Amino acid sequence: MSDPSDGGVERLLDRTLLELCAVASPIGEERALCDLVEERLARLPLAAPIRRYGNSLVVPVTRGRGPSVALVGHLDTVRTENGPARLEGGRCFGAGASDMKSGLAVMIAYVESGPLAHLRCDLTLVFYAREEGPFAENELGPVLDEDPDLCRVDVAVCMEPSDNKLHLGCVGSIHATVSFEGRTAHSARPWEGDNAVTRAADLLAELRALPVREAVLDGLTYRSVTTVTQARDGGRGRNVVPDRFVLNLNHRFSPDRTLDEAKADLIALVRGRAGVTFTDLSPAARPSANHPLVKALVAAGVRAVEPKQAWTDVARFAARGIAAVNFGPGENSQAHQKDESTSLALVHEGYGIVARWLASIGA
Repeated sequence: MSDPSDGGVERLLDRTLLELCAVASPIGEERALCDLVEERLARLPLAAPIRRYGNSLVVPVTRGRGPSVALVGHLDTVRTENGPARLEGGRCFGAGASDMKSGLAVMIAYVESGPLAHLRCDLTLVFYAREEGPFAENELGPVLDEDPDLCRVDVAVCMEPSDNKLHLGCVGSIHATVSFEGRTAHSARPWEGDNAVTRAADLLAELRALPVREAVLDGLTYRSVTTVTQARDGGRGRNVVPDRFVLNLNHRFSPDRTLDEAKADLIALVRGRAGVTFTDLSPAARPSANHPLVKALVAAGVRAVEPKQAWTDVARFAARGIAAVNFGPGENSQAHQKDESTSLALVHEGYGIVARWLASIGA
């Protein structure tokens, strides 16, 4: 395997990231990028043919060598405003440059940059679609259900943007529609109706004052929060008392709570004052800080070890009893931004950390 400080590897990384960013892949439109990645990796001497599920790929790189490791990345991006993909001032610009085509570039460049005879692990690459949408539509779920290898991996690394820090576990996420019902009336005679908007006042005041709940797991602090992210009324006119007022509540919960417990927490918060309909349910994941392969990744030179105060697909692996972590070279602050970009130096550094970690397994 070529040394990550070698200029040839850095050029390969830069070209690969630029090529990935040049192919638009907003959620639901990943086919072209999936085709490109499949065609490129199919040229390599893999351990078995690439398996494709919809617009997702499982790439068996090595087999029969030791612990099983999966590097995992999503192909889709959010829909945002970006100019043409370009390299400029030590950065790559383009939709997904940070989240998470920089991680995909590291995955691809690693297996392309030299012989893998030195590896003493079974390496699998996973590229999947529809991560940036609802939990139920994410293609990683069906891939994990159907693929014969993934249910047996020892550790999975989701290459989410983390500035080359190791983010352990993840908080869960619930979206719920909270509906207040009232009765219409003329706004000149509001006592004849029941204003659904003002019905919500007490709950809104409680949410504003709701303290952050902290939980410490493996020395890492995770925070549970509940936020109103959308509000819309059912007002029929500016002179009509509204008979409906709808909130979207996003409840982010720490990994010490199960999904069912978190749902019960949200229902208890509303206390029957409105109807509650759950629209998106994503479980949390406990950290895997004590797994030996995770400790080896720390030793490979990650910049820091922190809790993941967001939801990621490590939760899907954790639900199957598989250790999973977040680590990627993208800039966390650039994710989902207009005119998204990321540091090429971080990408080069991230490649080096991954290469050292994989080389250390079984040494």
